[in-house]
Amino acid sequence: MNRNLLDVLLFSVAVVVVQLIYTIWIDPAAAALTSDSENLDGRNFYVIVKDTEQKICFMLLLWAIALVVREFITLESHAYIFKVDLFEDEDMDRQASSSLLSSIEKLPLEIKSTPLVSVISAALRRFALTGDVHSSAGAIEPALDALAVQNDGRLTILRYITWAIPSIGFIGTVRGIGQAMSQAELAVDGNIGPMTSSLGVAFNSTFVALLISVFIMFAVSMLQRRQDEQLVNIQQYVEDYIIKRVVLAD
Repeated sequence: MNRNLLDVLLFSVAVVVVQLIYTIWIDPAAAALTSDSENLDGRNFYVIVKDTEQKICFMLLLWAIALVVREFITLESHAYIFKVDLFEDEDMDRQASSSLLSSIEKLPLEIKSTPLVSVISAALRRFALTGDVHSSAGAIEPALDALAVQNDGRLTILRYITWAIPSIGFIGTVRGIGQAMSQAELAVDGNIGPMTSSLGVAFNSTFVALLISVFIMFAVSMLQRRQDEQLVNIQQYVEDYIIKRVVLAD
């Protein structure tokens, strides 16, 4: 499935799931609590998360979790290749490298498209053309740089979500403060209920948004570290199983 289409599908699922949770569970509970304004506990979970801004933040949270899980699954699905010697008992001279490239092209697409195999192909292709070990070793770094750029691109939406969630929280803050200011006359007359309720919207939206943002930033950091570990493993694999054998063959 197209990557962008899958992103949209995951977002749609997140929206539907969160909307159902609010409709079935949170909204009725919050309505029951707010109906008793005299005994209303502003620190209650349902009161804190009942507003629209918090709902949007939870939608983005669920979407971000789905994106992070997808990326981790992709990374782990490639991890087994590092435990396999793809070129065991193969000669690593210039003539053999061409045949190895042909063998790589015949691999299934899910294996041929892995980052490790793409870097190996770059090193073997350079060695087949030049016959120079140092030149083939030099092909590793640009290939790894390209993979690093690709990994960084995979985090674009997650970085946007990390930025968007606090912004939505601040929008709730501005909205709540604006409502509170418009109800100042009621507070002067002694009815402070509407004003305090609006201020609750302001502070609760920021609180929830920042809390969710911290969690997502942690998840993105863990994902980025795993991506960096993959690049290190690729470099180590190519040096151990390709470059060293080429040197010994010469």
